[in-house]
Amino acid sequence: MEITQELLKKLPKTDLHCHLDGSVRPETILELGKKYGVKLPAEDPKKLREYLEVGDKCKNLEEYLERFGITLSVMQTEEAIERISYELAIDAAAENVWYLEVRFSPILHQEKGLSLIRIVNAALIGLTKAEKETNIKTGLIICGMRNIKSEISLKLAEITVAFKNRGVVGFDLAGAEFNYPAKKHAEAFYLIRNNNVKTTLHAGEAYGPESIAQAIHDCGAQRIGHGTRLKENGDLLNYVNDLRIPLEVCISSNVQTKSVSKMEEHPLRFYFDYGLRVTINTDNRLMSATTVSKELWIAHKNFNFDLKDIKLLILNGFKSVFLPYKDKVDLLDKVIHELKKYSPDDKEAKLYFR
Repeated sequence: MEITQELLKKLPKTDLHCHLDGSVRPETILELGKKYGVKLPAEDPKKLREYLEVGDKCKNLEEYLERFGITLSVMQTEEAIERISYELAIDAAAENVWYLEVRFSPILHQEKGLSLIRIVNAALIGLTKAEKETNIKTGLIICGMRNIKSEISLKLAEITVAFKNRGVVGFDLAGAEFNYPAKKHAEAFYLIRNNNVKTTLHAGEAYGPESIAQAIHDCGAQRIGHGTRLKENGDLLNYVNDLRIPLEVCISSNVQTKSVSKMEEHPLRFYFDYGLRVTINTDNRLMSATTVSKELWIAHKNFNFDLKDIKLLILNGFKSVFLPYKDKVDLLDKVIHELKKYSPDDKEAKLYFR
């Protein structure tokens, strides 16, 4: 079967690494900016999108992150957070994402005095509204931030525990990686682990494999956000592979932040062929000008992923969701049934379980 962009859009998908403040509609930014009196760098959606889309304009992750000041400037009310959460889930559902995990750090939405509780509630209300209107299933991941005091990450961990089983499915550590080691936030992750909350950490994006080792050994990460530099340590790579720790790969973002110097050097193909559980994600739909369907198209065009490979990438995503085991199995059964429609003669079913 020929792989087309239309086909990839039809396939069921996950997006496990998607930042709320990096996935806002430009039209919404402009409307909210006008409503709240926020000065923006452009006055029409097209020009604003061009300003916020990174392309090849950034030198590193830190420059990439500077654009988030624009989106965050209009995300300081419950109304705005609820609306943007809702629209993100609606946009994901439109490209047939069946399961979406949205992550954000509530601490970045307090400029107008909102409590952390109200901020998290607003995001959950928006996601729940989208679930009721579409077939998408969602979960919220709360992020500690590497570049803030560890006491604040601990507070965010406490909020995560409070919202466990109420829509919040995990805890993360995000932000600038260089000079901000994950182990400084170990107390927050100790609380998370001891309350049986699932964990993912940004690691190996702007720093070497030792950052990934810290995420796993000091913080108990069950998934790794990016993991682009894992290839530099073969022993750690084998450990990650043996434990089936999923990597949340974001191809476009990795190229834009210079986690890899150029597309051809991205390790996705090597990781996949070696047997790592790689998943495909957007990171930031606005800044990286992408969708999950587009990222799969990039995997096909740039790394020769055929339909069987793409189906396995998709299944890796569904295997890695932060859902209770029974819910995960039920969802996987539905996905496998759906994927068989696109190659009913597929004799590689055993690979579905790797």
